[in-house]
Amino acid sequence: MVVDDSAVIRGLLTRVLQDDPSINVAVSLGNGELAVKGLADHNVDVVLLDIDMPVMDGLTALPKLLEADPDIKVIMVSSLTLRNADISLRALDAGAADYIPKPSSTMELSGGVDFRDELIQKVKSLAQARRRKTVPGTVPGARQVDAAGRSLQLRPPAKVRPHVLAVGSSTGGPPALHTFLGGLKGAGKLPILISQHMPKKFTTILAEHIGRYTGLPSAEARDGDVIAPGHIYLAPGDYHMVVEVKGPLRVLRLNQDPPENFCRPAVDPMLRSIAKAYGSRSLTVILTGMGADGLKGGKEIIKAGGTLIAQDEASSVVWGMPGAVAVAGLCSAVLPLTDLAPYVLNSANGDVR
Repeated sequence: MVVDDSAVIRGLLTRVLQDDPSINVAVSLGNGELAVKGLADHNVDVVLLDIDMPVMDGLTALPKLLEADPDIKVIMVSSLTLRNADISLRALDAGAADYIPKPSSTMELSGGVDFRDELIQKVKSLAQARRRKTVPGTVPGARQVDAAGRSLQLRPPAKVRPHVLAVGSSTGGPPALHTFLGGLKGAGKLPILISQHMPKKFTTILAEHIGRYTGLPSAEARDGDVIAPGHIYLAPGDYHMVVEVKGPLRVLRLNQDPPENFCRPAVDPMLRSIAKAYGSRSLTVILTGMGADGLKGGKEIIKAGGTLIAQDEASSVVWGMPGAVAVAGLCSAVLPLTDLAPYVLNSANGDVR
């Protein structure tokens, strides 16, 4: 279902999606009220929901759509403004599965390869997630299989206290970060480095949200920031964030090296640098997200003696990134979202099991 008050945008989005033979647009509608009514008449897996519409806007329609179908996947579509970034993040906390920035022009929308690929990938991944069967999380020492029958073999964690916590996330990441980081009160002086797949302006607002719900100093990273205990650093949109050792200090560096896994910021370059800078004193958490970003960097974390854990399939919006590291045998635990923070707190306090 495509919901936007502009008939031109609805037509362009519909054509982009139906260029993929596996996607069918059941209906396109001009406001949120029509979307809520239309859901009863159409078999829909994913809704593309604009924010600014007459009669009923996207933020008002969202809870009504989820009430009508709790399993439906809603992608918020918004222009790249600070206001819409804030609204999109509020929508994610309210149950939207993902967001996609609306191109600044109809020409970019109809001809932009990056936008088209991202849109199609998100729609297909979320539709598959809606239909999947899930399995419970695995605890240290366990061996299990995921919904696709792939074996999960867990490894022992490092037996030293971590000096840094690295977090990678993508689709479904902002609300997962909210839950996870909100449970970390008591982590003390552990600095937290986050790479979340997000564009500019969105990361600015996300860093502010994180600061509010954790009560910890939280900001987009700046090039040259000295990593301080108890601070949260978020990779800014369109920049990779890496760690550089400078004498006794660990310093953050931002760069615009080519995207990795089609993303910038990406998790892999952050993890590679953390493996070099912290070695076995690194603890990594991979949260919900599409693709396999974090897999290559996670291998370097393990090679350096660090520990990696992942969100389980049942609690993930999309089990791409956490599934990739879990199936590769890199994880010491694969846990429900609400169990990740207690594991990290145990590790930070030296109680590693």
